Amino acid sequence: MSRPHVVVVGGGIVGSAVARRLTQCEPRPDVTLVEKEARPAMHQTSRNSGVVHAGLYYAPGSAKARLSREGVRRLRLYCRERGLPYDEVGKLVIALDDVETERLRDIEVRARANGVPGLRWLGPGALRDVEPHVVGRAALHSPTTAITDFSTVAAAMLDDAAARGAEVLTGFEVTGLEHRDARVDVRAADGRRLDADLVVVAGGLHADRLAVLAGDGPSPAIVPFRGEYVRLRASATHLVRGLVYPVPDPRYPFLGVHLTRRVDGNVLLGPNAVLATAREGYRRRDVELDVVRALVVSRGFRHFARANLLTGAHEVAGSLSRRLFVERARRYVPAIEHADVVPGAAGVRAQAMDPDGSLVEDFRFSRVGSVLCIRNAPSPAATASLAIADLVVARLDLG
Repeated sequence: MSRPHVVVVGGGIVGSAVARRLTQCEPRPDVTLVEKEARPAMHQTSRNSGVVHAGLYYAPGSAKARLSREGVRRLRLYCRERGLPYDEVGKLVIALDDVETERLRDIEVRARANGVPGLRWLGPGALRDVEPHVVGRAALHSPTTAITDFSTVAAAMLDDAAARGAEVLTGFEVTGLEHRDARVDVRAADGRRLDADLVVVAGGLHADRLAVLAGDGPSPAIVPFRGEYVRLRASATHLVRGLVYPVPDPRYPFLGVHLTRRVDGNVLLGPNAVLATAREGYRRRDVELDVVRALVVSRGFRHFARANLLTGAHEVAGSLSRRLFVERARRYVPAIEHADVVPGAAGVRAQAMDPDGSLVEDFRFSRVGSVLCIRNAPSPAATASLAIADLVVARLDLG
């Protein structure tokens, strides 16, 4: 009996984890991973802060909560086995006033329900023992929150998959997913074709477009948000030992500027969250007419924009003024001077939005015949990637 052929669309960390997990199945299917770029993991996987999230914020019982906690356990072991960077630098969530302190207590309750280990509530003096240059009314300390290089991790996963027989095809931009009886014809822009028994769509910023090609509905739609960073000069990186985060305001959909030490020793400030006018719009001048047109005609997006007008203006102001951007970080680390900051990179977050304009908070999957679509996998998808892969492969029911 011939082995089933499974095609994974998308070479980011989630697609790479799925391909790796498929090659561990017995009996082992034939696995092909296709990626539209010249090399895998060029977008969200390579353009993020590198934080391995411990599960502080997520609703207890949600897929994000369950998969992130399992993902942390698996990722820590995997990095150690493969000799990959994994540093538990710890994270402080800082409250600056009484209102934020109450919100932080709610986060503590949620984090403990999620089983986040080692949590400590710190006052102003104790938090300085963890981060000497940080100020605040109170803080929640998560000592096991870690950092890694997700692009390196994704490359290792893909190497594992290839070593067990998976084929990796780059420059393969999927333009068709046509169901033919129980099989799927996977077509690329350059004319290449693959005949698949099963397809997993892990398309990130293109998840909705690919799902529609497979016959799924247009919702949730992907709305791209650009996150811009600045970084500290080497002479100022001593000001931040680990991760310093604000208390999120539950009225707003974005977290706010935070400070992140990376495995290469750099310290990032950011990101903000501004609407991108291209799916891979890393620069303000990047514009795709199809993306702009979809936003203009979307009733849900118009509702979202009206509801978050002040937040949007706040984010745009920080994007246009580096001084304002840095001042927001200085609320937590006043020792940072404007001369300490230089431009950093930018990423684009694939945020799924329902027709009513609400942002999809949890991971979301759908299935159309032989095609399983990962419709929403924002942060902490990289953290949870190995656990997501287990879930996806179980849903494929390879028998």
